[in-house]
Amino acid sequence: MDISRVNYISKSEILNQIILLRVDLNLPLIDGKVTDTLRIDRLLPTINLLINNNCKVVLISHFGRPEGRKIKDYSLYKILETLRVNLGISSIQFSSDCVGNNALNAVNQTKFGGVCLLENLRYYKEEELDDENFAKRLSEIADIYVNDAFSCCHRNHASIVGIPKYLPSFAGLGLENEIKMISQALEKPKRPLLIIIGGSKISTKLNTIHNIVKKADIVAIGGAMANTFLASKNIEIGNSLFEKNMINDAKKILKIAQENNCEILLPSDFMVANNIKEGNKAQEFDIKKIPKNKMILDIGNESISNIINKLRRSHSVVWNGPLGAFEYSPFDLSTKKISNEIAKLTLENKITSLAGGGDTIAALNQANNANYFSYLSTAGGAFLEWLEGKELPGILALKK
Repeated sequence: MDISRVNYISKSEILNQIILLRVDLNLPLIDGKVTDTLRIDRLLPTINLLINNNCKVVLISHFGRPEGRKIKDYSLYKILETLRVNLGISSIQFSSDCVGNNALNAVNQTKFGGVCLLENLRYYKEEELDDENFAKRLSEIADIYVNDAFSCCHRNHASIVGIPKYLPSFAGLGLENEIKMISQALEKPKRPLLIIIGGSKISTKLNTIHNIVKKADIVAIGGAMANTFLASKNIEIGNSLFEKNMINDAKKILKIAQENNCEILLPSDFMVANNIKEGNKAQEFDIKKIPKNKMILDIGNESISNIINKLRRSHSVVWNGPLGAFEYSPFDLSTKKISNEIAKLTLENKITSLAGGGDTIAALNQANNANYFSYLSTAGGAFLEWLEGKELPGILALKK
């Protein structure tokens, strides 16, 4: 994707303006408390820049899926205090609506150099429908639009692609950093480039795999999707999850990889059990000896060593999708060992490491290695679509 023509606030002088800043505050809550503030932390550079330039910063975001209804459980008010504390701002104005008089009054009451938060965009069904009138109403309260929500850039929503039709529009510092890091990792990586891809289904990542085998030097495949590749090679996988209707696609991908001189690294041994909850009875089996009544739930030690050996000869790694059922011990072993190695190589400046996707970040957090990667993408769908080679509508909307 061509990112050279995107408008960036880092290359613009924006002073004394009212900024409509699209952010992603769709944060996880447990018992009313925010459990992960990474997305807030990533906003600090953009917000601080705008505050220092005496701008009035109006934050807009979605939260959950209220489907066009004003449901209290999906109110952004729930994260207001966490937002204030993490941004280090003494006071944030809050509006109980994102358009209309309530929103306008909250913006008017916010001082220049201050911050205001508007209520959940998805309280209006028009947001997800990219309704032109809704986008225009949102734009009327500001002078300039800034998008700092890469995780939403794959959406054709009013706050992502509609507002730029009515206001001068820019990418925030976080968005700029995200798209440059991902673009560099895929388009201009230090080689060899190893891509680790996991997850349960080929069908959800078919286009991604088609694209990455044309870009990577090595693709290591794990998770249940590896089972489908093994089945396509007539290898016994026992009672394991796989997609029978994707076997021909798996064969095609292996052929495309060969044509592009991309090495496909499939597991050679596995941790298996009767089911996911019987981790205490898990056993390790070679690829040729998988029992017919057992289920593959993680890759084995030989497979882990094979990936680590490839890592040590690589200069770039991109990771999307867990390699095993990491939520259940001992099927988190591959994630721990491989992420330990990536963390070590990254700290030694021997490799550039990038990871993205919700399950991937959760797995790395569980292994206590997320902070040691060169870059973590907070995006799920947008990160995956970038790996597919798609042009994201939210970024296209910011082009000059």
